[in-house]
Amino acid sequence: MSNLSKPRRIRRQSPVILIGILLIWSLILGWGFSQAMETPKSSAEIGTVDVVAGNLKLGQEVYLENCATCHIGIPPAIFPTQTWRDLLQDPQHYGATLNPIGEPNRSLVWRYLRAFSRQAIEGDRIPYRVSESKAFKILHPKVELPKPLNLSTCITCHPGTNQYNFRKLSTDWENAP
Repeated sequence: MSNLSKPRRIRRQSPVILIGILLIWSLILGWGFSQAMETPKSSAEIGTVDVVAGNLKLGQEVYLENCATCHIGIPPAIFPTQTWRDLLQDPQHYGATLNPIGEPNRSLVWRYLRAFSRQAIEGDRIPYRVSESKAFKILHPKVELPKPLNLSTCITCHPGTNQYNFRKLSTDWENAP
């Protein structure tokens, strides 16, 4: 008899080999995804109020260059988006006449502020001062704030404000309730 007339025997692969290949493939994919999706450092390590994504980082830098040179940089969440919009458009800034931020810097700052602020609740008064901000009051529930409140007061409890670090507290407030 010739080899042509014999039925060919199909050799079956062991399921163990297939499972092994799938396991190795899954491990490689899992490792790759974990590297790609690596979480940023915690906010406490970063120091800033919010972790800022790369596409908004330049807006934050321009904001700090333009605003934090005269006073501390206020975290965007303190004011609603409407306040930030008004502040960016108003050349009369708390009694001082400012040269407006030119384009494209103004757009960069606006995107950053809009991303990290919130809309005011309908019917609420739009605050123009930190002492009028509901968000500020909510973040400081047990703090007796001096009157009048000014931005230099923040440094008393937040010594890292010059580095835009509001998470670092003075020793008096480290373990406060």
